[in-house]
Amino acid sequence: MKRRTFRVEVALTGRSLGEALAAELGVPREEAERLVSVGAVYVAGRRSRDAGTRLAAGQVVTVVLEEGGQSPLAAAPASALELRILHEDADVIAVDKPAGMTAQPTEGRVGDSLVDRVGEHLKRPAGLVHRLDRETSGVTVFGKTPQATTALAEEFREGRARKRYLAAVGPVELPSQGIIDLPLSKDPSRPGRWRATRAANGIPALSEYRVLHAGKDFCLVELLPQTGRTHQLRAHLTALGAPILGDKRYGGAAQAGGIPAPRCLLHAQALELGHPRTGKLVRFEAPVPEDLARFFAAAGVAAPSGTIRPLEEGGRG
Repeated sequence: MKRRTFRVEVALTGRSLGEALAAELGVPREEAERLVSVGAVYVAGRRSRDAGTRLAAGQVVTVVLEEGGQSPLAAAPASALELRILHEDADVIAVDKPAGMTAQPTEGRVGDSLVDRVGEHLKRPAGLVHRLDRETSGVTVFGKTPQATTALAEEFREGRARKRYLAAVGPVELPSQGIIDLPLSKDPSRPGRWRATRAANGIPALSEYRVLHAGKDFCLVELLPQTGRTHQLRAHLTALGAPILGDKRYGGAAQAGGIPAPRCLLHAQALELGHPRTGKLVRFEAPVPEDLARFFAAAGVAAPSGTIRPLEEGGRG
């Protein structure tokens, strides 16, 4: 990735972002404004899509000039994936996040984030209350008003939101259901990874699981996280010797049984929580994406749907 970063000095203070970029990069004004429009420009750490924004002294501007060996102008898709809306009312919008899309803007990356796309649909900022990893697909909810966003955030913070994930993992012998109670801490030997172990002073993390299929090539699991930590399910499954297929960061295999795993095959399939206006329990479900559905089809197993069922008492010992 090639980036250019500069600080707004006196000569650029008060000028528009498009003007300043053209001057700093030595490119035509039109090209500079296109860089802004495709989401390749960040001002003070936040993506800006308004080339007319007036710059203030001392602001830091970052421009992504190349990503994956391509100019962001060449890489910009002619049309973005359609936003998949699962539910929308006056207070809440629930969408199906595609794998490969970040939940929110990240400085140095080109392309829309999910919060960008939802905000464009709403014609106003969307209230982000929880996040999925970039490669994870599935249900994500946003508040449409400040009051709704606060109420939704409280559902997650107080542990009332119930979640069901599905994943394909390598072949491993596991009880039919169980609880993974292992604290998480950053792995000092592998930046970007978390480790699940009691040997370090980590943060509490609790995940329940249910085995849906156990075969010689791969297993399919239903996951019910009881806490919401970064990389929780990925690290917990790795600790069991069952990294998620396609999860390069945690050692997941790129294929199993002749079926490719093009990304970390983790899908947020269902979410239950109290509606911010009525308090009534609502459930949102996202269809299993094609890459993971191939494994369910090969196993001859139907993906769970409907009410999120807790583990049976025997699995809670």
